[in-house]
Amino acid sequence: MEDNELRSILSSNIKHYRGLRSWSQVKLAEKIGISTNFLADIETGKSWVSSLTLVKLANCFEIDVYELFLPANIINNETKQIIKNLLSDISVKIEHSIEEISNKYL
Repeated sequence: MEDNELRSILSSNIKHYRGLRSWSQVKLAEKIGISTNFLADIETGKSWVSSLTLVKLANCFEIDVYELFLPANIINNETKQIIKNLLSDISVKIEHSIEEISNKYL
């Protein structure tokens, strides 16, 4: 794997996880203790990160460090499965709630 490919995967994943949380670059930079300009450079692949920054990013996103280097298609499939499971759980809870309300009031 080439350096630029690794940088691209890392920057895409940081943007992905930041977007999932609806965090701005400013908010994420504050959370991990770096400047917004440095985070922007990381997200554009212009700068590289230290191992400490990688750990801080992973901890902030509540993931393992290696997940920051997984290609997008792996993350997308994982995210799709999580959403599918969540929707299933929500559907079951809604059905259960409707049954309870029906039994109570009808």
